[in-house]
Amino acid sequence: MLKELKAHYKKHGRHDLPWRKTYDPYKILVSEVMLQQTQVERVLPKYTAFIKKYPTASRLAAAPLSRVLTDWQGLGYNRRAKFLLGAARIIAEKGFPKKVEAIEALPGVGHYTARAIAAFAFNKPEAFVETNIRTVLFHHYGDLFIHGQVHDADLLPLIADLLKRSRMKPRDFYAAMMDYGSHLKRQGVRVNNKSAHYVKQGKFEGSARQLRGAILRELLKHHATLSALSHKIPRSKEELTMELARLISEGLVAAQGKTFAISEK
Repeated sequence: MLKELKAHYKKHGRHDLPWRKTYDPYKILVSEVMLQQTQVERVLPKYTAFIKKYPTASRLAAAPLSRVLTDWQGLGYNRRAKFLLGAARIIAEKGFPKKVEAIEALPGVGHYTARAIAAFAFNKPEAFVETNIRTVLFHHYGDLFIHGQVHDADLLPLIADLLKRSRMKPRDFYAAMMDYGSHLKRQGVRVNNKSAHYVKQGKFEGSARQLRGAILRELLKHHATLSALSHKIPRSKEELTMELARLISEGLVAAQGKTFAISEK
């Protein structure tokens, strides 16, 4: 498999992706957060514009949430923008952490994202798995995992062994794995349902996610009452009330009497 991996990366690797051209951990953090559940093609223009406006963690940390959410529009999963802002404020105050456990402690950063940043920014040989990497492993080593659905923890020893045997820099190895996995998917390889972490995304139309985005778009324009929102958004007041409560609990929206607004905390 390593021979095919290296050949594909040399000939077809996405070397021009802007986050592949930097070692800046802040910029890599931005790319990793944007790429969560979002395709590269959608992220590219948003990432370029975002980094141009917020080239450093300090610049982002100084921005109000409403401005960051406005600049985030089009990417969805708006809670990621709040997490990123929270992380930037910590980084601006304390500097970017070097240890993977400290990176993982940043808001919105989980096991995968912390280790991806460690690999891409600091070339640390951390073992981690994401959807394209799973595709490569299941496609080439599926016979090793034939008993039920596989947890990522079961794949980590294999990925660590492949990284070591590849003799590639960690950032190049993982970029190659992701590009090769994306290529396999375009060729029709669909094996991620073997993963215990595989979740088929529900329809966007009519979903709570769609409603949350609509509420935030309205509140980014102006403060609004529940009644005003119900006139703008064709969903029931019960649905609006439920999602407003969730947005408030997540710190994205604040209630001011009967009026709702984007939180500025």
